[in-house]
Amino acid sequence: MEGIHLLGEWYGCPEDMPEMLRAEPLRTLCVKAVESAGLTIVGDRFHQFEPQGVTGAVILAESHLAIHTWPEIGSVTIDVYVCNYTTDNTKKAEALFQALEARFQPEHARFQAIRRGGRDG
Repeated sequence: MEGIHLLGEWYGCPEDMPEMLRAEPLRTLCVKAVESAGLTIVGDRFHQFEPQGVTGAVILAESHLAIHTWPEIGSVTIDVYVCNYTTDNTKKAEALFQALEARFQPEHARFQAIRRGGRDG
């Protein structure tokens, strides 16, 4: 159960970038970023809101990526969790998070990293 959970809130992102507005460009970006980070995709689901905005999830063998866009206010929230059951995936999670943050170019960001799991006793 041990793992790392990375949480981000990004503000001041470009409001007109395709990944902020539409599901398919965001899905493409997320899938490529996950693959580049060396994580394993087992499924994904992205929902298009009207007139704009997206919520999406990529389910990983290692856990998940969840992302939500609010183009009307230039904001994105992101949640990357990976378990480290048989190997330490922390660097892969960090690479995924950083790649997405670089694409969205927030003017301001909030970040939390939570270590999860561990053995009792």
